[in-house]
Amino acid sequence: MESPYKGKTGLRRLLNAFGYSLAGFRAAYKHEDAFRQEALLAAILIPLAFWLPVSMTGRALMIGSVLLVIIVELLNSAIEATVDRISLDSHDLAKRAKDIGSAAVLVSLVNATVIWVLVLLA
Repeated sequence: MESPYKGKTGLRRLLNAFGYSLAGFRAAYKHEDAFRQEALLAAILIPLAFWLPVSMTGRALMIGSVLLVIIVELLNSAIEATVDRISLDSHDLAKRAKDIGSAAVLVSLVNATVIWVLVLLA
């Protein structure tokens, strides 16, 4: 059975999607410590990228790498919430899913660090 929300089109669909996105940000901020920490980091680093004397390309890479961390953290949080919804019991596959999501966040953080260092040293 398909979702009853799939039939929405046009401006109504866009408004609904925007509302769901805002709800997702609020939920992540309220329930996820890591998201709050990364949002604070983004609130510091993104303005800093505009202030630093770097090329526009470097600035875009710096900001993009920070936004990528936020994106990956949101996806990781969604995976964790889904796994927890299915069952709170310990299970090897649940652990694997959560660990892989966590690894993706770590890779995005390392990526951001490498990009910032390379741009600043260039």
